[in-house]
Amino acid sequence: MSILNSKIIPFKTIAFHNNNFINISEDNLKGNWSIFFFYPADFTFICPTELGDLADNYIEFKQLNIEIYSISTDTHFTHKAWYDNSKTISKIKFPMLGDPTGKISRNFNVMIEEEGIAERATFIIDHELKIKFIEINDGNIGRNAKYILRNVKAIQYVDKNPGEVCPANWLNGKPTLIPSINMVGKI
Repeated sequence: MSILNSKIIPFKTIAFHNNNFINISEDNLKGNWSIFFFYPADFTFICPTELGDLADNYIEFKQLNIEIYSISTDTHFTHKAWYDNSKTISKIKFPMLGDPTGKISRNFNVMIEEEGIAERATFIIDHELKIKFIEINDGNIGRNAKYILRNVKAIQYVDKNPGEVCPANWLNGKPTLIPSINMVGKI
């Protein structure tokens, strides 16, 4: 059963953020837009390139009222050690959630049980805590922050403009579609 358009399952964890350990729960997300960015593990190879790409585009996400939460099954202590030792990871300004029990990863159906790590998965969560976008990549394929930004903009656009839809390759400011019986077979 798909979890798309369902509300997130309540959770509590500790995150490393702005050189502090902080408590994070679903209450932190209420009324805001969020990205849950699951990745397999700290101190790896593709993961820092993805997190660095998000860090490089973080200002644009924040301008869209989006908070990014990176999540792995590592602890908040491991996140701090990685932050302290990696030039790429030290750019991160968003919370890095620890999920050492795998509960959050299981809540989102991305836990690889036999390895004890999360899939490389992206979830966009709206202001009502509903999952509006899911993407799961093979572990060997990194994600692209600009692609995620485009999807955030499309999701936020249709949220603000009920009845309109964003066609393939839609970019902010480009025409949308208003589905009707008169459009059937005319595209």
